[in-house]
Amino acid sequence: MSAHRMSDPLDRRRFLTAAALRGATVVGTGVIGATALGAVDADAVFAAPLRRPLDPAVPAGAFVEGRITSIDGGVLEVAGSHGDYARVRVTGATSVWKVRPTTAASIETGDGLYARGVPMPDGTVAADAVWVNIVNLHTTIRGIEKTRLHLAHGSHEIVGNLLPATSSASYSGAAPTADLSGLRIGQGAQVLGAWRPSDDSVDIVRVAVGPGAGHRR
Repeated sequence: MSAHRMSDPLDRRRFLTAAALRGATVVGTGVIGATALGAVDADAVFAAPLRRPLDPAVPAGAFVEGRITSIDGGVLEVAGSHGDYARVRVTGATSVWKVRPTTAASIETGDGLYARGVPMPDGTVAADAVWVNIVNLHTTIRGIEKTRLHLAHGSHEIVGNLLPATSSASYSGAAPTADLSGLRIGQGAQVLGAWRPSDDSVDIVRVAVGPGAGHRR
């Protein structure tokens, strides 16, 4: 259990930054696309570690995680959470996720990311897929409003933004639905979404409730 105060905005920023840079098991939503290195939907971030592709013509992949410190054209300078640094190259062929499938133009300095790609001779990683600010949190629902949920993760308070035509709920492992009326205060909830560095809230893509959905640390 963390000893940090819930009301400290800098603490919330550190917590959500860390959450954007680590994963856990998520409730599957199905594959919406794939490359030679694997699926590109949001759940693919938290799937099994990269394995060598079955096609021998496809080189082994690499995985980069961290905060973007600068952007130089199509190259992202990334500071890893363990003190390492990497350069990630994005192109028009790179799949980009930021709440929803988007383009590289939506990537900003200060964003957190996971990137999957192929190491290049110049030291960059040519990304086939980039997931920006993605978070996967085990929480408890503390409050419900029309456009947001109030969530608790240990001693951390999180505001979850409900997005029209995007946010969905999964009840007891069932397929996601746009019907959020089954959410209740006190439920354990697993939240897949995207952190907003500007205000430390989380845009909710999916909230899963039911056995085992919340309370994990």
